[in-house]
Amino acid sequence: MQDEALELAEDGMKTAVESLRKQLARIRAGRANPSILDGLKVESYGATVPLNQVANVSVADARLLVIKPYDRNSIAAIERALNNSQLGLNPSSDGIVLRLPIPPLNEERRRSLVKQISGLAEEAKISIRKSRRESNDLLKDAEKDKEISEDQLKRALDAVQEVTNTYSKLVDEVFAAKEAEIMEV
Repeated sequence: MQDEALELAEDGMKTAVESLRKQLARIRAGRANPSILDGLKVESYGATVPLNQVANVSVADARLLVIKPYDRNSIAAIERALNNSQLGLNPSSDGIVLRLPIPPLNEERRRSLVKQISGLAEEAKISIRKSRRESNDLLKDAEKDKEISEDQLKRALDAVQEVTNTYSKLVDEVFAAKEAEIMEV
């Protein structure tokens, strides 16, 4: 029972950290990173599809993404999708590829991004605490039903708290790394 509860908690906490990493990867930090385009959908042949299914996205240098469509006819649709997105990026097209310059962030935008990622990190910690609570409730119910002893309950609760502390520190480390990346001039 203790192993199941600990595994349940750890699975929920791993999911929270991975979700945070994915969300942070989509935030533009002043450097060219193809993952900022992960959520972009393009209208292609009557269907809305992710950008990576209609084009290859590569990093040309630190401040430039190059988008090469598999079909030249989809350049206009990709350009339209980029202009309609909330990324604040302006693509330039030469008919074969789209160049997407990543402008440097100003101080105000950097601070607002740090606030945004701080909120995402707090959501991840809330999710971690929720996993801990679910696991603790499972253990307490098992003790109430006499499946485990009081001593086993205490050891299991301590183990769940250790895992919680580990994942909370991991969230703090991921947040600090992204904050440093954003605040880098």
